[in-house]
Amino acid sequence: MILVREIMSENMTPLNEEMSLPQAVDHLLASNMLGLPVTDGKKHVTGFLSEQDCIPYLLGDSYHCDSHVLVKDMMRRDPLIVKPTNTALELAQMMAINKPKIYPVVENGILVGVVKRGQVMAALNQQLKRCRVA
Repeated sequence: MILVREIMSENMTPLNEEMSLPQAVDHLLASNMLGLPVTDGKKHVTGFLSEQDCIPYLLGDSYHCDSHVLVKDMMRRDPLIVKPTNTALELAQMMAINKPKIYPVVENGILVGVVKRGQVMAALNQQLKRCRVA
């Protein structure tokens, strides 16, 4: 079975709790991700911030032309995480119950990547195609 470590993305820069709303939005948009993990200085995951989380703050702050909101004020503090040793099947089962589209991948307490729903779908589809050949 395909492991999360085989399908995860490692080349992404997480958000920092002290980033302002405009900095976080710029970072999210540049990453082409729907959300990113938030880490401390030692790459421990402290939260997760999605585009969806930012929208209400952007609405209010852009209307008033004033923002003092930081990532730590908007982020989800208890993000669902996976290990690189989890299988794509295990993660798909988690995704079927929980709704996050992106999961931080954590090994020994340290962020090592993220895995998106599309990557899980591609892995399972690849597995299905192998079944049909056999």
